[in-house]
Amino acid sequence: MSFRDYFSQQAKGYAQHRPRYPEAMFDYLASLAPSKQLAWDCGTGNGQAALALADRFEKVIATDASAAQIESAFPHERIEYRVEPSEKTSLPSDSIDLITVGTAVHWFDFDPFYAEVRRVGKAKAILAVWTYSFPIIAPEIDHWLEHFYWETLAGFWPGRIHYLEERYETLPFPFEEIQPPEFEMKATWELDNMAGFLASWSAVRNLVEAQGKSAFNGPIKELERIWMKGTVKREIRWPLHFRIGKLT
Repeated sequence: MSFRDYFSQQAKGYAQHRPRYPEAMFDYLASLAPSKQLAWDCGTGNGQAALALADRFEKVIATDASAAQIESAFPHERIEYRVEPSEKTSLPSDSIDLITVGTAVHWFDFDPFYAEVRRVGKAKAILAVWTYSFPIIAPEIDHWLEHFYWETLAGFWPGRIHYLEERYETLPFPFEEIQPPEFEMKATWELDNMAGFLASWSAVRNLVEAQGKSAFNGPIKELERIWMKGTVKREIRWPLHFRIGKLT
């Protein structure tokens, strides 16, 4: 399967409107690695996970098939960014302690990617892939989000989005698995933050291309009516879902 660049056009939006992963999650993942020499963040996007890994590893290689994403990534002296596909990299064999993929592995060609993981990973290296659930805000807003996702955006998502909907439980994952503790992302956002988050979705881009900006702006007006009841800022939680494996 060749790489389909769903995200270049909204790379800037991804960098500005993504919630942050919890620091405790990276502490946990780093604790599983056989050493702290080299981590590979694959499908790095804006480099959010790579930035956290750089606080815990001597060096991080962060790759993405999208040049636009790499151009928007956060710089760091211990991170080396490369525009490379997940299935074929320039990484040395037997060199990586921890391989991470944040909300991206469902786009990969699984068998070649897992072969690459086995090639570059050290003995007992860790592969951790994760995604997140619907944001949890307030009942009326949560209902609006579900309708927007399942009804308004129906037919505009790429096919592999079903792996996210199934919380990666159906993801092919041929490794000795480790069950992690529970983690979640948290944020306090105004409506503009949430609208930017939604606008960064690939299905929203497809919707706007097919039906015009009003197809997105109209529902956002309805969200604004609901959102502004009682408070301007809202506490938001995104439960995280993992598949973590150890290389043998």
